[in-house]
Amino acid sequence: MNHIIINGDFLCRNLTGIERFAFEICTRLDAFVKKNAILILVPANAENVPDFRNIVVVHSQHSCRVFPVWEHVFFTAYVLRQGGIPLDFSNVTPLFRPGVVFIHDIYAKLFPEDFSTFRDRLVRLYACAMYHHAAKHARLLITVSEFSRRQLAETYGIPAERITVINNGWEHFRSVQTDNAVFTRFPCLKPGKYFFTLGSLSRRKNLKWIAMYAGKHSDDIFAVSGKAISGLIPEELATLQTLKNVVLVGYVSDMQVKALMAHCRAFIFPSYYEGFGIPPLEALSCGAPVVVSRTASLPELYGNCVHYIDPYNADVCLDDILKQPVEPAEKLLKMYSYDRAARKLYSTIKNML
Repeated sequence: MNHIIINGDFLCRNLTGIERFAFEICTRLDAFVKKNAILILVPANAENVPDFRNIVVVHSQHSCRVFPVWEHVFFTAYVLRQGGIPLDFSNVTPLFRPGVVFIHDIYAKLFPEDFSTFRDRLVRLYACAMYHHAAKHARLLITVSEFSRRQLAETYGIPAERITVINNGWEHFRSVQTDNAVFTRFPCLKPGKYFFTLGSLSRRKNLKWIAMYAGKHSDDIFAVSGKAISGLIPEELATLQTLKNVVLVGYVSDMQVKALMAHCRAFIFPSYYEGFGIPPLEALSCGAPVVVSRTASLPELYGNCVHYIDPYNADVCLDDILKQPVEPAEKLLKMYSYDRAARKLYSTIKNML
């Protein structure tokens, strides 16, 4: 295992989605891998680098500010000098030495209409090039759901057997303390009296559904949390800002997210495209009723433990939907585990070598 070199670029971003997955997998790998068997190259501007015991941390003199430059110049150069195999968690792999890569989904390929500005189109062009490169040339291709495996295989004409599925987890939420200060900041959010939506404020998170529903149900309060992604901000955000029953809380800490999940009427996840989707698992772990879209990977992953909506139809009643019976979440929460994911990754890489 001494040839694996992890790309530490995820340590330069907020821990959401892919970054959270990468962080949690690496910390769990560190608990059982042989000492010095795996390296991680960390950009100079990375913050909060874990105190690994067994994974060797190599601090680069270069910062990661333009991610393609970091990936294909600085990270690739280090991998080539060391003669190692790169491990990327973030939908990319070096052009000149493709290795182990996670492609979580192929959103940019399948939803070109969501990338409208010139900058958007550049982002999409790069993402699609990386999807294709990884699908055709990765030494080991990994994704996070059977749904994403089927889409990768069908879109790029590769055998599904070539793609390994390693699911996400949620256990990081166990150690998160609840911070009820968010209710002091936003006194209009009364425990048990609001619906909560969490996710980056990008188009696929489908704030349009929230805007349409909230516009029709003025007595229902919605708390919407998330950080805007430059170039992918939906027009519906402007509509939400005009609705008196919608509270945009912005980017809040994990502790405040946990408080909002623990005390909401229900957690609403109307996204129309997800390779996995961690927030519903977090909400279920808090005991919140969960409503997700019946689309993409979500029915596969959440089964009968959540309520479902059509992401393109807000002409429904959430109160009626929430009256429908669901199965307890305990078995589902046991199924998705970062520990299990880390061990499967380690075993898969060993078999590859």
